[in-house]
Amino acid sequence: MLRCQLVALAAFAVTGVAVLVVLVLLLVPVGAGQPLLPGAAALLRRWSDRYRAWTVEWTGTRISPPDPLPEGDGPTSTDGRRRAHRILGDESFWRDVRWAWLEPWVGAFLVSVPPTLAGFGLFGALVQPFVWRLLGPSNWYAFVPVDSTASMLAAAALGLLFVAGGLRLAPAALGLHARWSRHTLAAPYSTELARRVEHLADTRAEALDAQAAELRRIERDLHDGAQARLVSLGMTLDAATRLLDSDPDGARELLREVRASSTRALQDLRDLVHGIHPPILTDRGLGDAVRSLALDCFLDVHVTVDLPGRFLAPVEAAAYFAVAELLANASKHGGGREVTIRLAHADGTLTAVVTDDGRGGAHPDRGSGLRGVARRLSTVDGTLALHSPPGGPTTVTLEIPCASSSPKTSSCSGTG
Repeated sequence: MLRCQLVALAAFAVTGVAVLVVLVLLLVPVGAGQPLLPGAAALLRRWSDRYRAWTVEWTGTRISPPDPLPEGDGPTSTDGRRRAHRILGDESFWRDVRWAWLEPWVGAFLVSVPPTLAGFGLFGALVQPFVWRLLGPSNWYAFVPVDSTASMLAAAALGLLFVAGGLRLAPAALGLHARWSRHTLAAPYSTELARRVEHLADTRAEALDAQAAELRRIERDLHDGAQARLVSLGMTLDAATRLLDSDPDGARELLREVRASSTRALQDLRDLVHGIHPPILTDRGLGDAVRSLALDCFLDVHVTVDLPGRFLAPVEAAAYFAVAELLANASKHGGGREVTIRLAHADGTLTAVVTDDGRGGAHPDRGSGLRGVARRLSTVDGTLALHSPPGGPTTVTLEIPCASSSPKTSSCSGTG
């Protein structure tokens, strides 16, 4: 309720800023408004930015900010005129102007309804019982004529209902105001499109770099691991072949070494394949693949899965390796004993929340692990949110926009 009142007061305060900007615009044709326009536009942008911050803080609705206002080239008067012309040609500036004129009417109306209803209810419940005799026989409260003790009590009860209704409507009013603000204050479509193209170019470059690094890793692991063991295995077989007739016991010992080497080489190949794309992820889906990670971890890991089915392979792979990296970080650096992993899908978004009871204080700038997770998620338009106060707990929320692509094919619910 208090937030509704604050937004309503701020909406009326925006009126003064809107009037100031319009006055400056009227002075632009005669030249007097050109040096004043940058300051007026900056003041208006500060107000719109404040509204965007309030919307995120109070309702969780994010509004994409526009690009910064055009800057000047220097302190000369010619530069001031150029900057004024750039501001006049900026689409986001005119969107701010439109918002400033509409907000005191539409926005203020949306958030004024709950406080007005609650205030009217408080009058009926707390004031009316003491003044109804003084107001005379023509006293009405809403649709109730207050001319007796019984009607006064009915009005008081109606006032309590109005108060309850105002309190109940306050969150909905803030939500409507948030949607209205997003409609009027979001960056222009052209700006969003340019940002999208830039984001796709960046994620494509990152994906190519990650793919090249992965190929180098595979080549290195094959060369230093399985390939070296297979070469050694072949040399040992040659030596065993030469000893079959002259030293059968020695040949038998070499064959035992061959068997052990082949087992290690096979394990190296399995580990390599698991690092590329684990078979359980392909066969049984994200939920069971994450459960297998939990079984391999020495920490006490609880997994809760609420997924409707399978997802596209890139989405499942990004989520799986991100969770694997977070679990590895908790094991190596977290210092805790317990990890909780929750997988869910709602409103077209796959969400993975990983929480550990470690020491906290994690930060993306202190290591490459979290940055790598964020880069991997960005290739599928995913995001990473970190909350890790000193002393813990650490909570990492991964969100990937996607849709379920198949019916349930694995055990996608329960706790493991």
